[in-house]
Amino acid sequence: MAADDQPGGATAGTESKSPRRARISRVAGRRDRDLLDAEAAAAAEQEAADAANPSERTSRAGRNLPAAIGVGVGLGGLIIASLFVYRPSFAVIVGLAVLYGSYELSKALGTASVRASLTPILVGGVTILVSAWERGPNGLVIALLLSVVGVIVWRLAEGSAGFLQDVGASMFVLLYVPTLASFAILSVHADDGAARIIAFVATVVCSDTGGYASGVLFGRHPLAPIISKAKTWEGFAGSVVACSAAGILFMTLTFHQEWWKGLLFGLAIVVTATLGDLGESMIKRDIGVKDMGTLLPGHGGIMDRLDSLLPCAAVAYFILSAYAPVS
Repeated sequence: MAADDQPGGATAGTESKSPRRARISRVAGRRDRDLLDAEAAAAAEQEAADAANPSERTSRAGRNLPAAIGVGVGLGGLIIASLFVYRPSFAVIVGLAVLYGSYELSKALGTASVRASLTPILVGGVTILVSAWERGPNGLVIALLLSVVGVIVWRLAEGSAGFLQDVGASMFVLLYVPTLASFAILSVHADDGAARIIAFVATVVCSDTGGYASGVLFGRHPLAPIISKAKTWEGFAGSVVACSAAGILFMTLTFHQEWWKGLLFGLAIVVTATLGDLGESMIKRDIGVKDMGTLLPGHGGIMDRLDSLLPCAAVAYFILSAYAPVS
């Protein structure tokens, strides 16, 4: 008798699995709908609050715009001052942001029952940054490998339940926050390190600002509706224009290179910044949180500001090293 004709054969097995797959799909779909409903309810609540308190109106993106601008200007001024007054202080600022960002991300993952090993993450993060400052790229790689070993050894003492999940989450935090941030440390070491940091940060800011302005004025078509309702193709187009202009200006006027290199720099930054923003939005949607924290008024947590900057730090380092090498 053929396998397909036997009772309980392949066909029956497939049919027995179908209800389970359907249940999983229904649960996942219900969770996404619940998150969307929560966002809609929050938006409606905010509109009511705005009507009652006109002086505390938020932006269309659901943020307190005056507070967001104030915090952004303050952070920008702090970074510029650190670069020109005492450059090692920039590394200290990066280190503090990395430590708190790693803490924020680890705690946020904990809401989804994922236990990132915070102690080796924080120790490893500092080690990675210091090694990048003192030993360059080679020191960064060695420190990262030692940090990974430290995470594994630390987690062994907590038993086998959830071992792979927890170690994977801890490695993700190490790679995402201190490792990517260390490329900013590498960039600032160049003779024109201050210009390199300002070029990369300002271009990322142009991506956020251009995207926000264009999205508010013209946004109609969602860019990635499953991940973020706020992102639109019109906003992305504004980011492309703003980043391209910033890249060309920085590359020609600051680094004295051809304009097309600046255009490629700007396009690389806008794509990376957008993917970084969407990637963090996907993480937040998966674990069911709106913001990673509440430290920065009008922004959320530290990680809500680092989401675009972290991957762009690595991209900017490699592009500027290739197109505008240190003489």
